Amino acid sequence: MESSGFDLLSTVEYGGCSAKLAPSRLEGLLAGLLSQTDPNVLVDTSTHDDAGVYQLDDQTALIQTTDFFPPICSDPYEYGQIAAANALSDVFAMGGRVLTALNIVLFPSTQIPLEVLREILRGGMDKVNESGGVVIGGHTIEDYPPKYGLAVSGVVHPKRIITNASARAGDRLILSKPIGVGILSAGNRIGIVGEKAYRHALDTMKQLNRNGALIMQEFGVRAATDITGFGLLGHALKMAKASEVTFCIQGAEVPLLPEAYILADQGCLPGAAFRNQEYVEGACSFRPGFDYTLKMLLCDAQTSGGLLMSAGRSYAEQVVERLHQAGYSQAALVGEVIPLRDKYLIIV
Repeated sequence: MESSGFDLLSTVEYGGCSAKLAPSRLEGLLAGLLSQTDPNVLVDTSTHDDAGVYQLDDQTALIQTTDFFPPICSDPYEYGQIAAANALSDVFAMGGRVLTALNIVLFPSTQIPLEVLREILRGGMDKVNESGGVVIGGHTIEDYPPKYGLAVSGVVHPKRIITNASARAGDRLILSKPIGVGILSAGNRIGIVGEKAYRHALDTMKQLNRNGALIMQEFGVRAATDITGFGLLGHALKMAKASEVTFCIQGAEVPLLPEAYILADQGCLPGAAFRNQEYVEGACSFRPGFDYTLKMLLCDAQTSGGLLMSAGRSYAEQVVERLHQAGYSQAALVGEVIPLRDKYLIIV
């Protein structure tokens, strides 16, 4: 039973990060639009990274990002938690520390009780507090269906920025959270997912990537991205392109949420998975006979997903061990980085 008595999923056809524009359309739209000349801009849109970074002085660079989406679950408080965790994740993917957040709210005050909005905001504030940051304001407009998220500011040392453009041949690839959120969310909407499995998915989405960022800084990880609406392969492709390398991903090693494979095998595949598949197809080589169900799972749109890290071979296993100790119980080595070949992604 939802804490407010109002089921937010009744307002949307699809929500969470699956509501993103298709990556192929977005890349074409942004091409050449936001070129930068300011020397203090350390990370901009040119590599499609997780956040922008602007250097303030020799010791401090400002990280800025924003993210919001329609409801991904029924309960308003949990929706607020997940949307906030997702927005905060971009700062953590850059290896940064969260400072402040602003609420972004689109809400139909005459169609949904205002108590629902209060619960959404409470969930978001609790996650920002957990991240070490503070909510200092925001902006609301009338709109249906509701959408919620954050504009987030963080900081990082200019020489310790973790970007999606720094993967190097010889690195090993680590994924900190399991995938399958989009498929389990779709299964929940049509009533074919187990309650325990769905609860596991919700808890995974609510888990912050803060400890992941601390561990990356501890070991000197150079490159990372967080996995959200473009799926594991979509975000891996952006990272491989930005780094001018090829990622070799071992599909069988990618951690999956409980019941995700079963649901996908039954045909419970959201539309976003097909859009992501279309985006990566030309830049991706699959081993002959590769399992189609697993292929679609690798394209499944994630909401508040884990970090994909490119870590030095000498310490990668230690990073996985530390991730397990920090609560990322399914963190795993999922592949390696090799010199650039004719495809950016090779899936075996």
